[in-house]
Amino acid sequence: MRLNIEAILKLVEERFRNNKTAFAETIGVDASYVNLVLNKKAIDHSPKIVKGVIRYCKQNKLDYTKYIFLD
Repeated sequence: MRLNIEAILKLVEERFRNNKTAFAETIGVDASYVNLVLNKKAIDHSPKIVKGVIRYCKQNKLDYTKYIFLD
């Protein structure tokens, strides 16, 4: 599984007013690491971020497959 970075950036923009730190805190991942991933400077298949996104989507009744590629 890997993250759909563009879709997650849109999610952060729409639901977190583009505040990546608030997004990171919500999914339970270090903000500096989330920034690296979203800026494509770190791997896009971090299990911790993937799990956090899935958990967030389930809690907010969103389709997590929009944000994660299930290859």
